[in-house]
Amino acid sequence: MLQCCFKDILAKIPEGVQLKKFESSLTFSAEKVKKILFAKIEEEKEKIENNKTEENVKLDKELYDKASALYDDSKINVLSLFSGAGGLDLGVEIAAASAKHGVDKTYTAFQNRRELSKLLDSTNVIYSNDLFASANATYKDNFSGNYVKDTRDVRKVISFPKADLVLGGFPCPGFSVAGPRLLDDPRNFLYIHYIRALMDSTPKIFIAENVKGLMTMAGGKVLFQMKEDFSAAGYKVTANLVNAKNYGVPQSRERVFLVGVRNDIADKFQYTVPEPTNGPDTDKPYITLKEAISDLPEHPADYFKGTYSSIYMSRNRKKSWDDVSFTIQASARQAPQYPGGKPMVKLGRDKWEFQGNLNRRLSVKECARIQTFPDWFEFSDGGKDNVSLANRLNEKYKQIGNAVPVLLAEKIARPVMQFLENYK
Repeated sequence: MLQCCFKDILAKIPEGVQLKKFESSLTFSAEKVKKILFAKIEEEKEKIENNKTEENVKLDKELYDKASALYDDSKINVLSLFSGAGGLDLGVEIAAASAKHGVDKTYTAFQNRRELSKLLDSTNVIYSNDLFASANATYKDNFSGNYVKDTRDVRKVISFPKADLVLGGFPCPGFSVAGPRLLDDPRNFLYIHYIRALMDSTPKIFIAENVKGLMTMAGGKVLFQMKEDFSAAGYKVTANLVNAKNYGVPQSRERVFLVGVRNDIADKFQYTVPEPTNGPDTDKPYITLKEAISDLPEHPADYFKGTYSSIYMSRNRKKSWDDVSFTIQASARQAPQYPGGKPMVKLGRDKWEFQGNLNRRLSVKECARIQTFPDWFEFSDGGKDNVSLANRLNEKYKQIGNAVPVLLAEKIARPVMQFLENYK
């Protein structure tokens, strides 16, 4: 997930460019929000129309028709945007299996691909979209079925097929100097295209994940505006900030989950975020690094061996075996340290150093475990033999760090899948 930084946005504005005077969206009526939103969607559709090529029109129809033909009334049909390696998608499939076959049976089968596949009979992924080639290869290697894999920029997709559930964490939205203008910011329209997909697909429910900062960005005005926009598109949205460690993930990772329920069924299903399963106020402790990865080799081959920057060494990067991990990031260079050996020592403000041995970054396999991917899940390195091993490894780290932890996604999605299982 992309991190938005206000200072970075300002720095990218060309010198001499005059920004529009900000008109607070908080003063807009619901009707005005709807009018602006729809106008922006039409504007983006016009851009698509103006930039059409005969080749893209032909491809779009081909993919749309194929995905539409895959729709199965007996199953929960899924459309996935910004799919990445598929952490959210796999978590949702497991949640559906848990709803239909029971949690214990599903979790027992989780580490055996063949046994798990027997339980994944409720969901039907019909369409997946992402630009990241390595992630697309990973998705293809790990998700079976005849789904459409669309590798185009989402802004080039002309139409999206009907679905029961839309998934995907869109990049965090742009906003102007004076405040949030999700509907009027020329620097970021991927958010608009997510809404466009909802309007085409009309799913019963959507689930999206975003960064923690979304909750407080511009004093909460950005999130407020987003909820207004989704409301204008026909959805009642709840937003919940959760920490993955509270849901059986061996990692401190705070993220926002947006769950939208279509207005015509909002009286039948009101989403409530599940209560934590792990931590002080539960009957289960946090899952530690020892539980998660201590059975893996001390000296693996699949870890990044590059140098450490002064920024990396400005704070502690090593947890103990009895702790949960730091957040797994989408970068090999930023991977936390292996918990073995001696702890890092603080020398002064923003300066730490290693001591003893076993000072290495977590491996690809260790990061995947901490993100609760099953061991059978394989990550593609892009298949580019002409690039360095370090770059190929980074392709894997990037996918893993960008992903939603599988078992977090499962717990967040379980109430949704329980409802959809009974509503088919």
